Amino acid sequence: MFFMKISSVSAGWLRAHATFYGGSDASGTMGGACGYGNLYTDGYKTNTAALSTALFNDGKSCGGCYQIVCDASKCHNGCLRGRSITITATNFCPPNFAQASDNGGWCNPPRPHFDMAQPAFLTIAKYKAGIVPILYKRVGCRRSGGMRFTMNGRNYFELVLISNVGGAGEISKVWINKGSRIQLSNGRIKAALNVVPSNWRFGQSFKSNIQF
Repeated sequence: MFFMKISSVSAGWLRAHATFYGGSDASGTMGGACGYGNLYTDGYKTNTAALSTALFNDGKSCGGCYQIVCDASKCHNGCLRGRSITITATNFCPPNFAQASDNGGWCNPPRPHFDMAQPAFLTIAKYKAGIVPILYKRVGCRRSGGMRFTMNGRNYFELVLISNVGGAGEISKVWINKGSRIQLSNGRIKAALNVVPSNWRFGQSFKSNIQF
């Protein structure tokens, strides 16, 4: 979190709204549509959000980072002025067509919306506000440590969860062989060599020494 002043929406900023979910400790945000498990061990902690259909892009936005500031010009009492936070997309906020998009169906298409982990929301807005107008833009992801590879599945199939990815954050392609190659949505490619030992077990996670 840091303090900033937004002088113009034209400088790459877009308008949306934000709400919150998951409780004060963000325990209700664990897991989710992006396939991440424990967001603490996966490197994302509580600076996360579920994206509406308009932003989720069928999961292609998972792992991407967004800078968000509460739009005090549209919400005088609910915003904490001048505060900004960068969140990671880790979940999907499903539409609720039983509610109007301006009254409960906040994540209905084509509305751009961020359902933020409660601790993240409270860095830019007051709890009592519930829903606030925001300004947001895509930014690069800054991660501590290397990428992480978690082995899941059963004896007859394997799933590899890749998390804690810096740079663009969004993975577009993966090649698994003796060296795992990863391509981000911005086209950058890196290889992680000898990350998983031959005696690996399901449920284990392994850290690489590379990062975007």
